[in-house]
Amino acid sequence: MDFLTLFTIYVAVVLTCIFLVCKYSGQQQSPFNVLLNHVSKVVAPFTPQWLQKFSHWVLHRLFHQRNNVFIYLHILLEGTVYAEFSYEVFGFCREMDTTLTSLSVPYVLLVIKTFFFYLCIKTDPGTVTKNKVSGPLHIYPYDRRLFHPGVSCPTCQLVKPARSKHCRVCNRCVQRFDHHCVWVNNCIGAQNTRHFLLYLFSVCAMAGDMALLTGDMLLHAVLRSGLLRATYIDEYGQQQTAGPLFVVQHLFLTFPRIVFMLGFLIFVFFLLAGYALFHSYLALVNQTSNEWYKSRGYFCQHCRPTATADHLCSPVPDHSKRHYYSRGLLRNLGEIFFPPRTVRKKDS
Repeated sequence: MDFLTLFTIYVAVVLTCIFLVCKYSGQQQSPFNVLLNHVSKVVAPFTPQWLQKFSHWVLHRLFHQRNNVFIYLHILLEGTVYAEFSYEVFGFCREMDTTLTSLSVPYVLLVIKTFFFYLCIKTDPGTVTKNKVSGPLHIYPYDRRLFHPGVSCPTCQLVKPARSKHCRVCNRCVQRFDHHCVWVNNCIGAQNTRHFLLYLFSVCAMAGDMALLTGDMLLHAVLRSGLLRATYIDEYGQQQTAGPLFVVQHLFLTFPRIVFMLGFLIFVFFLLAGYALFHSYLALVNQTSNEWYKSRGYFCQHCRPTATADHLCSPVPDHSKRHYYSRGLLRNLGEIFFPPRTVRKKDS
């Protein structure tokens, strides 16, 4: 097999794995879990006990305890991409008379992204404590589907406000809990969801702009070299015109680091763009990813027209609506970027 065929197979396998991960992520009974359990049972008798304990300890430290490993990995990947961009792409673009204004955009976006990244890490997501639980209790009504009054957190020993959840990684209850993000080593909740959204969009803009500049550089390199009009002698001694496949293979062999960087940027852009659009949708309907996951396929059975008065939930908003906490587009966005303050119930 030639280089291009092998690389095509490699890309197809990677994209298939990404599709399967996205399709089955968050499911308890997924093909990955079944395969992992099966492999563990087969390999366990041949694996030393110390290695099993060490791997279990590593996985527990990475995914079940707060740590900065993924923050360092984030910085390492970002530094590698920017080093390659600055070392090679920047110089090539200057030779092609690309303006300094265009080339400075990725660095401006890097500063903006770093600012929101820092806020995601340092901003308290809305920790609920015993001393501050009375205020969050009255921010949102209980929907009596996912959140019920009088339910206590067994770990924090406090009554859980509506839309809150106990994070096992951070070991705390978080107001309007969305999810725990390992890349920022922090929960995403009421007070930092806006920072997380802006962080996602800034990363997408950064990756997209760098990909466009890199793609434009490679395109100009091909046009200047005259490859599209070139010919070559194939393995049978016949003269062939250099087509698109030949050009792509030539780019891989001539600019390997740049091409792989471009592939990584495109992958990051589409992956995070989809994720950012998903969280934008949740913001528009005033729903968290935790609520979205729990409510999939769930329909309230207590508020049908035949239900008794004892089963009726809070009259505003209507329980028959799927998005219980939605208050309209503008109010939903306002709640994300200007989180409601804690209020105390007035004495009667």
